Amino acid sequence: MGLTKQYLRYVASAVFGVIGNQKANIAFVTLRGGEKGRYVAVGACEHVFIWDVRKAEKVLILEGKKHEVTYLCPSPDGVHIAVGYEDGGVRIFSLLNGESNISFSGHKSAVSVIRYDALGARLVTGSRDTDVIVWDIINECGLYRLKGHKDAITQILFLESKNLLITSSKDSFVKWWDLDTQHCFKTMVGHRTEVWGMVLLNQESRLITGSADSELRAWDIQYIEEGKEVGEPQEKKVRTLLENEEDDEEGLDEEPEERILSCKKAGSVLREARDRVVSLVTDAKAKVVLEQCCKYNLTTDFYPLQEVSSFVRSTLQVIRTMGCEYALCSLFVPGDRQIILGTKSGKIQIFDLASGSLLETTDAHDGALWSMCLSPDQRGIVTGGADKTVKFWDFELIKDQDSGKNKRLTVKHTRTLQLDEDVLCVRYSPDQRLLAVSLLDCTVKIFYTDTLKFFLSLYGHKLPVLCLDISHDSALIATGSADRNVKIWGLDFGDCHRSMFAHDDSIMFLQFVPKTHLFFTAGKDRKIKQWDADKFEHIQTLEGHHREVWCLAISPNGDHIVSSSHDKSLRLWERTREPIILEEEKEMEREAEFEESLAKGDEPVVPGETKGEAEPAGKKTIETVKAAEQIMEAIELYREESEKLEEHRAACKAAGKELPPPKMNPILVAFGNISPSRYVLEVIKKVRSSELEVSLLVLPFPYVPDLLKLFNGYVQQGLEVELVCRCLFFLLRVHFGQITSNQMLLSVIDELRTNTISKVREIRDVLGFNSAGLQFLQREIESKEDVMFFADATDRFEEKKRKRRKRERAVLTVT
Repeated sequence: MGLTKQYLRYVASAVFGVIGNQKANIAFVTLRGGEKGRYVAVGACEHVFIWDVRKAEKVLILEGKKHEVTYLCPSPDGVHIAVGYEDGGVRIFSLLNGESNISFSGHKSAVSVIRYDALGARLVTGSRDTDVIVWDIINECGLYRLKGHKDAITQILFLESKNLLITSSKDSFVKWWDLDTQHCFKTMVGHRTEVWGMVLLNQESRLITGSADSELRAWDIQYIEEGKEVGEPQEKKVRTLLENEEDDEEGLDEEPEERILSCKKAGSVLREARDRVVSLVTDAKAKVVLEQCCKYNLTTDFYPLQEVSSFVRSTLQVIRTMGCEYALCSLFVPGDRQIILGTKSGKIQIFDLASGSLLETTDAHDGALWSMCLSPDQRGIVTGGADKTVKFWDFELIKDQDSGKNKRLTVKHTRTLQLDEDVLCVRYSPDQRLLAVSLLDCTVKIFYTDTLKFFLSLYGHKLPVLCLDISHDSALIATGSADRNVKIWGLDFGDCHRSMFAHDDSIMFLQFVPKTHLFFTAGKDRKIKQWDADKFEHIQTLEGHHREVWCLAISPNGDHIVSSSHDKSLRLWERTREPIILEEEKEMEREAEFEESLAKGDEPVVPGETKGEAEPAGKKTIETVKAAEQIMEAIELYREESEKLEEHRAACKAAGKELPPPKMNPILVAFGNISPSRYVLEVIKKVRSSELEVSLLVLPFPYVPDLLKLFNGYVQQGLEVELVCRCLFFLLRVHFGQITSNQMLLSVIDELRTNTISKVREIRDVLGFNSAGLQFLQREIESKEDVMFFADATDRFEEKKRKRRKRERAVLTVT
């Protein structure tokens, strides 16, 4: 296919201007055995930045994919950090090399809290989808999903002495879970509003909860000791005719939670702050509770000071930061030594870039100054504001009284164009013949620049036009509106060439690429799109921002684009030499949409299982569907190759001699001439551990008998016995009815039972022997060198300190 017009692809280059985003928490980490309290991890869009707080330097970047970071939790050993994302995924990064080898996908919406257990072997995540999932980090798989809350999870606590879990939620409930049985045995309903934070005190015997009201609630926890169970039911007596039923009712009654623990309200602490609690933490000795509350600014007539920063594109470093009022628009003065800002209060502020000082503040409009445009002759600017006026300003140099002989730049008001509606955007045509003004009444008015006479009115948008631009040859004008449409007009007669549905939300910015009829749009749907104004074609979509995209800046040669978004980031996009073929782009978009809809389909159901408090942890994703398809393709290849071998044996038997073997499948050759059965095992090994169960669940039953026969061979040969057993047990549980009713599989199941038990016993014996050997070596080293391992030495040292403190207290008491 020939290329009639060549478009070049823009790709993401860098993200800069970000220190950390407000959506994720902040966590202190240790790097390479460094000192504690020096390095802090923050979420920065889809990445995680590690900052050295002493030097104020970025020391490590943990690179994400495309979803925003929502929660951070370092591991107890300080070597790893768990990162939760907006799509519900969790990735575990190594702080030694910044790489991620473990990822989990189970939640349907953003991860709101993550917690490690004391050993760092289990991870618990809570989400806005109201689910709590327990993950096995060592095996890299999900254990179970706990359901019961009705709103987003806000906090999770492990009880290390017992295998228990405490969760709080915005539904005002605190739930206690027994992880041995995956059961919620107690729900605390004493809160009137959302519970935002919890903390355990006094060796896990007291719980403090904070909510959106002005009260911190304290709860006493009493664990039931073995042999002294509180509330244990009395022995049932034989009731005589004279005894009443109500006499022994109290003795037989027993709360189910009393079998594990009792949690009763001990009191409450009134907070001084009236806003909601954000988090609760304690000091190292659990004697002081630090409360962090959320404070809102309730004033309406105060505009906070903003900052304007200048960056160098080659290094992406800030070269100047200047404090200013609430700025809405800006531009460089010719010569690039000064910048002009338009503010929400209607003022024009002029800054000097070399010194970073404010040169002048001019009252320009009575309302917000929404738009500003440099005249093509570079002698002045035009501004449009909410006071229904367009004002023209000329540049002038005047003597500065402070510096004596030196002159400084100022603007002089020359003309005013009075209109009937608020002005949202103003643009000169490149030949400076016309001036385009978009108004709040959804129209665009075109005026002659010299006489300010009315020329054209462009009407057709259903909502106000927020942005517009005129092409380099002054032939076309493109308008972007809050109605999500882009319209392309001719400037000769004001006719609408084409109206295109461009974005899924309001279009905030539009600009032509210099010296072309290609233009870019940016919208509140977080996307940037490129269009051809001649052929009315959508060329490409640039995705990367996590919030509304407010504006763009295109370099004079069109090779670079900088976009600014509500996610507080600036993104640089570079034009490559790679051509874009529109048909292929459309086909790829359709495939991506199909895959996304496939993953969002109905969740696979495990036969025989009903929805309850505990469910499987995994969820159906594009990756699990692809993994199931790969397993099916591998089994199909195995079937084909097995048929070839059977035909070859039959042919050899009929010929009475050994014939040359059939030609192997190219895939098997690429894998090093492995057998078809080994190829199936290789495909299963490549499936991510956290996605294995869901991939097998998607697998149709006709493929299961082949897998069972293959599993039998793998177990006999001792190949990946643990992985095979995991897959085998899951398939037997899911397809139990169909497998047991199939007469052809009875012999296979019988062989699997014998072989699996023997192989698992062998592996268990090897592990036990290795563990005993390591313990023996430890005792030998300690006895010969008279040293102790660090863990034991620390425990004994702490025990000595406790005994010494006890003796000191006894002496003080006697004294």
